[in-house]
Order: sequence, then structure tokens, then C-alpha cells
Amino acid sequence: MRLMLLSSVDPSPTEMSVEPWASPQDQAAAELAHTTRTPPSEDQEQHPDKLCLDSFWSEVETIRQGSGYTDLDCTRRDSRQSEEGEQEEQWLADAGLSNLISEDSEDVDNVVLLSTLTRTQAAAVQRRLDSYTLSLRKRNKPPPRDVRDIFNSPITQTLLPDSQHSEDLAKDSMASVAKTPLSAMAPEHQRGAPKEEFFITDVAYCEQAVILLKQAKLPQNNALCRKEDGTLPRVICPKCRLGVTRIQDLSHSDMKKVRQLALIDMTALCDLLELEVKRHKTGKRKIPESTLFGVPLGSLLETDQKTKPSTSIPLFLQALLSFLEKKGVDSEGILRVPGSQSRIKLLQQHLETTFYSGHFSWDEVSPNDAAALLKKFIRELPAPLLTAEYLNTFSAVRDITELKQKLHMLNLLILLLPEPNRNTLKALLEFLSKVVSREKRNRMNLWAVATIMAPNLFLHKAVPSRLTEGAEKGHAEKAADVMRLLIRYQDLLWTIPNFLMSQVRKLNENSNRRYQFYDRRIKNLLRKISTDSREKPDKNSLEPRRTVKIQVGDLVSGTMEFQLNINSRASDLLAQFHRQFLRSPDNGKGKMRRNGSVVYPDCALYEVGGNIGEHCLDPDTHLLDLYNSNPAGEWFIKMKPNGSRGL
Repeated sequence: MRLMLLSSVDPSPTEMSVEPWASPQDQAAAELAHTTRTPPSEDQEQHPDKLCLDSFWSEVETIRQGSGYTDLDCTRRDSRQSEEGEQEEQWLADAGLSNLISEDSEDVDNVVLLSTLTRTQAAAVQRRLDSYTLSLRKRNKPPPRDVRDIFNSPITQTLLPDSQHSEDLAKDSMASVAKTPLSAMAPEHQRGAPKEEFFITDVAYCEQAVILLKQAKLPQNNALCRKEDGTLPRVICPKCRLGVTRIQDLSHSDMKKVRQLALIDMTALCDLLELEVKRHKTGKRKIPESTLFGVPLGSLLETDQKTKPSTSIPLFLQALLSFLEKKGVDSEGILRVPGSQSRIKLLQQHLETTFYSGHFSWDEVSPNDAAALLKKFIRELPAPLLTAEYLNTFSAVRDITELKQKLHMLNLLILLLPEPNRNTLKALLEFLSKVVSREKRNRMNLWAVATIMAPNLFLHKAVPSRLTEGAEKGHAEKAADVMRLLIRYQDLLWTIPNFLMSQVRKLNENSNRRYQFYDRRIKNLLRKISTDSREKPDKNSLEPRRTVKIQVGDLVSGTMEFQLNINSRASDLLAQFHRQFLRSPDNGKGKMRRNGSVVYPDCALYEVGGNIGEHCLDPDTHLLDLYNSNPAGEWFIKMKPNGSRGL
């Protein structure tokens, strides 16, 4: 398979600095602390303590009773597994490769996406095609074309980089992973140092897994097995010169491509780790006649956006979380202590009838009742918050041994969630993180919160689950382990890895060039025209200038010039904009507050066009690197969108 294009092709992944990803506090000490509990017999229990495990199964029983059904095991059939061949067909469609099984598709339609894949990612695509072909043969239908035939076509040879050169680039990009011996990745506490993990995103996660698996087979590494002690390390992510890209920073069109590429990389990673995950489809279920509980997230948002267009999570959930943050985070045993079932039922009925009219008051609501409503809202969604398609994959993360690979899988899964689900999950995790940060008052540490919340996210009557089977302690610990990773590392998980950004840029470049290569006889001429016509950095000029367009609502419009140098960052350009346009004595645009202070528009620098759709830039982005990476892109200063709860 002649394809290998990693993020090293992009000049951006030069390591700039190494910074830890922020968390509410260092939870490692909290997880090992001797938390005082009552009665005394439960005092000084270490992770995972008996109280947490008892709470886990108590929560499972509450879900069983409150939801009106008694079996949560794998015998449920509210959802179904796809028929033979149907899963592969749906997978190819979700990955943007449905043209591979279409009889009337052109080579150029297929190769644009395939040309961005690494070798391991392409092998995963081939396996899905082979499986689909086998199912067609069983049904006596003609098979689709082989991927290898597509890559041997003339058009493909034009779009694909030279094979040997591509492989050399891949080796260079993976050197930072390969040169680290497995012994250096062993738990830090075994060597007497604080536990730390380096999280590399320049190399495709599946390619990193290939290297780690090869190293694990070496004789000197056979005895090195990770022994989890219950603590979570500080994760350190080298920051590339193009900065961090968060999910909300990209346009919808580019996020669609991110999801396609993330699905391919996640599938390749599952293959390497031998995780057999079956996707499910939610069966048709009658939607209850209610306005809040049991209503699909999309429907809730559609209703809410009529009154508040910028909202990204349901207004009811915003109100509920806001109340809990004010009144509940300091309440001892919050989330664990059950509320009154009779009060909760009346409270739910009252909310259903009065919430949207604005007549509901939270003043008399008990924090424990509100916490119970939160869990009830999540588990009564018609489809799982983690979706029927990926709920079992989220659950399977608990069977992965290496922490970094768990985080790799979770990062890709978060990218695959639909936007309403992803935003709602983030709001929930932010609240849970605040609960953990107040542990000294509420006696709820990270493990306790994760243990309580895990059944509410990982058990759903629409999807069969094996969570409640087998050894209780083992399953409870593993489910809670995934939950605590989501809570602790949420900031990291809501970013787009550098290798996916590089693949999206390459995909956009190939899409823009696709029609130039139909006639091989004029291929070189067209390539020369294309190369000459594109704006390129002037290599003779060490400090080029860029014209930045300004579109700050009704306040400011126009352009400004900015001189680039090797140290120029997006924050420097924005600072010049503030001095020149917003805070100048002649044409200041700030608004005066009652206390006499001045507030200015919250602006950001955007990269638009070229090999990206629209990209809100990290203030730490090195602009000369960005200029070299996307010379055809334009730069705009715009106001940041007013998303709810910072999403």
C-alpha cells in the first residue's frame, strides 16, 4: 500500500514548549488521601473504597427501579446489531469512503481522502472492504474494487507523494515516539519520581500503537508491565508551533473531515489492540409526551434555539447545572446521597409544566433532589449521551492497558460524537470537575464521583451492556476508571490532535487540486501553473508582511498591516489591533461599565481559506509557521461567538 503521510509534512510540529494540561487541582493526592467518612468502620479506606463500590451497585439498582425495567444485561434488544455487511457499509459511509463501493464512482473521488492516510489507517480501510466483499460473495453480489487497484491508477500516482519520500517523512515524524524506550514509559513512581506522561499528537495514534507493540515484544521489555496504583499522572503535551486546536475552533465543514479521519484512526487502533466492538442502532421508541425528560437532545436544542439562538446545550440542563454549582457543590455526599423519590417525581412534573413559562423557582429545591434530577435527565435520554453507535466502544476503553492509549481512544471518540452530545457531555464533565475540586467540603473525591456517575452514562436500555455481568468489583472499577479519565483529562480530550489537523489540510489541498489531473499528458504543466499561481512565502525576505482583514461586528472594519518575524504570535497581532483600533485615544471602541472600567470586544484571529475552511487560532500560534503552512489562507480578526457555558 503506497501511502504514508504524517504530520511531519507540515512544518508546524516543531516542539515549542512542554506544558501540563490544566485540571482543577492535582487529583493524585486526593485519590490516595485517607478520606474521613462515617460510620467509623469506613474510615481511612483507600481507592477503590467500599463505600464507592457499594454506591456503584446502589446506583445500578436505582436505574433499574426508576426506569421501569429490571434487566440491564446483554439480553436487551431495544437496539440491534447491524446485519452482515451492513456494519461495513455504514462504516465506509461514516468515514467518507462510500464511493469505494459505488459502481459509478471515479478514482479521483476515492483517492482524495485515501491519499492522506497512513499505512496503518489504510490497512484498516482495506480490512473493512475485505469484510464487505466477503459478505457480498455470500449474497452472490459483485464485489467492489480493491483499494490497491485505486492506488495504482494514473490519477492516484499524481496525487500521492513519492512512496520512498513519504516513508522517510513518516520515520522522521515517529522518531520522537520510537526513540523512547518502553522502560522510560514505565510508571514514574516505580523510579522514585512524580508520575508524568508525555502525550504526543504529531503522529497518528494507530502508528504510535504499532511502535509500542513492537517495543513490547522485545526481550528486554517483556518484564515491564504497567501496574496501576489508582493514581492518575500529570499529562504533559508538547505544544506545537501552530498552537492547540480545540474542537470549537474549526468550521463545521472541517469538523466533518476530522470525524471521518478520526473514525479511520480509531478503527485502526481498535484492530491493533484487538478490541472487537460492535456498533448498535437504536430501535424506534415512542417519544414520551413531555417537554424536558426523555426528549432527544436535538429536539430540545431546536426548541431552545428559537429563544436563544447561540445556545449549544439544553436550557434546562444549563439551569440545573447552574443551580447545582451555586447550591450543591459544597453539599456533603452530593450525587451520592439520594434525594426523596416522592419529591423528585413532583419536582419533575412541576418542571415539565412550568420551566419554559418562566414560573419555576429553584429556591426550595434540595441539592440532593436536583442532583438526582441531573442523573435522571441523562439516563432518560431516548438514546445514550455517548450514542448507541459508540457506547460500547467507550466501555471497551476500560480493557486497554496503557493510559496513553486509553486517552488516544477517548480523544478520538469525543471527536466522533455528534455536536449536541459532545457539548452536553462537556458541560456535565465541567460540573463534575467542580464537584471534585470541592472535595474537602463535600467529601466526594474523583473516584467517588466517577463511581456514582459511571452507571448513568454507560448503562442505557437502548443498548445491550455487559457492565453488570461477572465479577462485581472488577466491572465497577473498570467502568469508573473510564469515567474518571473523562473528568480528569477533559481539556486534553476536547482538542484536535496535530496529526488530524495535518491530514485535514492535506485533504483540503488535494480536494482543491483534484480536477487538475485528469489528463496525464499535461500533468506537469498544470502542476507548474498551480505551483506558480499559489501565494508562497518570499524566502529572500526574512520578515514578510501580512495584511489582516478586520470584521469586528459594527465596531471596526478595514485592514491592518502586520510585520512577521520568527517570534511573532497571534497574541502579538491582537495586541497591536487593540492598541491601534480599540484603545486608541481617537477611536476607542470600549464600552464603559457602571464601575468606571472599560470592556472591549472579545476578539480572535482566524485563518480562512487555502488548506483550511475557517480556524480560530490559539493565541500562542507562531504566525510565520502558519504563513508557511498555509500561504494561500487569509487572516481575519473577528469577535468570538457567544457560545453557552464556554463551549
